[in-house]
Amino acid sequence: MSSSTLFVVATPIGNMNDITLRALEVLKEVNVIAAEDTRHTRLLLSRHGIDTPMLAFHEHNEERVAPRLVDKMLGGQSIALVSDAGTPLLSDPGYRLIRLAVLARIKVSPLPGPSAVTAALSVSGLATDRFAFEGFLPSRRSARVKHLEFLRNEPRSMVLFESSHRILASIGDMIAVMGGGRQAVICREMTKQFETILRGSLAELQQWLAGDSNQRKGEFVIVLAPGHSEQTEDMDRAQELGVALQEYLSLSQAARVAARIFGVSRRELYALMERG
Repeated sequence: MSSSTLFVVATPIGNMNDITLRALEVLKEVNVIAAEDTRHTRLLLSRHGIDTPMLAFHEHNEERVAPRLVDKMLGGQSIALVSDAGTPLLSDPGYRLIRLAVLARIKVSPLPGPSAVTAALSVSGLATDRFAFEGFLPSRRSARVKHLEFLRNEPRSMVLFESSHRILASIGDMIAVMGGGRQAVICREMTKQFETILRGSLAELQQWLAGDSNQRKGEFVIVLAPGHSEQTEDMDRAQELGVALQEYLSLSQAARVAARIFGVSRRELYALMERG
């Protein structure tokens, strides 16, 4: 084991057997394991007969604990950084520690392994040659809608995390901004007993979630299809229909009907029609 090394170790996202041999070796041999939740990590270590000392390292103490960990490494110790699940730093604490270690010229070594991001992409059936990882959407609806509007025309597939408390609301906001026809994939409880992967339009996914409360439980990864030029053509056709419908309906009603038919954002279509 090399001294003065910070190992960034990927751990299982669900199934305890999804851990590499090298990760187990490093977790046994380091001096300290910096864990996001020591109770959670202890289950993994116990399963594999590892008794390495742990230290709690999470978003609430990262600023205070990171310098202490760097001092340990400057003193010759090796440390493994792990999160609750998957690859550290992807929506998890660790940025400050990595930055301080780099500034102190301490070796930082990655141990690749499980990642909810790449796992979801690999089974999505959507384009994976280029993608954008967006983490968790804002919890407040106004901020969430604003961010989704920013992402509406993103030309790459998008990967997002969501909680059970907000999954239905977030899908609803995606429909309002991006249209119910946007293709997406919901990956729920990946690698666990109740793993569910559903592919379809946002409107279909919303209907599925709304119809079964059990499918709104657990941890979610959403993969959104990119904003293709095809959607621009759909918006053009929707605007053409909306303008024609205004002979019989109000602007708001015409926009709602046309948006539903072509699966585009009612809000965006309304704004285009209003501008003429």
